[in-house]
Amino acid sequence: MTDTYSHLVDQYHTDGFVVLRNVVDARLIDECRQHIEFLQSKFPSIPGEHLHHPIMRNDPFWVRLVSDPRLLDLAVLFGSPFIEPDGGIALFSSHYFCKPAKTGMSVLWHQDGSYWPLKPMNVLTMWLAIDESDTENGCLRVVRGSHQEELAKLTDDVSVQNVLGSYTHRDEDIDQEKIVDIVLKPGGKHLIVPFVYVLGLFIDISIHHPNIVHGSNTNTSDRRRCGLTIRYIAPTTKCVDEKQPVMMMMGSPIEGINHYRSWPKYRIGYDFPFDGCEQWNDRRRIEPDDELYFERTDYTQMDQEIENEVIGFIAQLGGKTVQQQ
Repeated sequence: MTDTYSHLVDQYHTDGFVVLRNVVDARLIDECRQHIEFLQSKFPSIPGEHLHHPIMRNDPFWVRLVSDPRLLDLAVLFGSPFIEPDGGIALFSSHYFCKPAKTGMSVLWHQDGSYWPLKPMNVLTMWLAIDESDTENGCLRVVRGSHQEELAKLTDDVSVQNVLGSYTHRDEDIDQEKIVDIVLKPGGKHLIVPFVYVLGLFIDISIHHPNIVHGSNTNTSDRRRCGLTIRYIAPTTKCVDEKQPVMMMMGSPIEGINHYRSWPKYRIGYDFPFDGCEQWNDRRRIEPDDELYFERTDYTQMDQEIENEVIGFIAQLGGKTVQQQ
């Protein structure tokens, strides 16, 4: 796969972002859509824009998804030189970002790295299109070449409803001629004539730099816009927030830099059932000193703890739960 996209590496380093077409098979993305429905049923108070890392980190399907070899190969290709083929890949964070039709909130101009507790700031973000993402439903917008800027300070702003409750750049700071709308197509079932569907074989993804200035407009369409963000780091990058769980995806950790969590067990009747879940517990990765958490069986209490954590995070951003909206 990497040979297919290797010619785009220079473009990524020049522009700070790149769009890759036809990367992941649509069957996996169809499972993602079912997974989102599963999570929103389990956590009905959490808005689609805030299906954050705490909801995902104990979910076997999510780990199966972000550890997909095709994505890891691309992380090595575009993450060089800080991500090396034999040096390992870790996951810092990941979440679904689902803007509901008509009401999906905007994201003000910002640089991701200004929010993240990473040293050094060697991180690669992938954005997978779960739904079609275009200008009408609030697609990602980037400022070409802005990754060459230093990280800016955050400014809180809840004067308009927005996902992050803050920004690093104002509209007047942006060179409008350098704004690029990242239009992505998902795979999945597509209606071609009444009652006849074809299966799109692969889906699009975008990759962007932690310093690139980006944001998105509100969703004014009658369609949902959902994507999955994945942030990969090298084992040489430290997450200075010990509450933020980090997972190794491949390779070996470097002692003394991060504490790594084990891949979660698949628990029948509790976790989302996915293709290959029967074999998951035999292939999952186990890290030292981190097994007890996944032996818990008080699932209702676990869900409540996760929900409370996310609600607290939303409140810090000046946001609202579904009931408060």
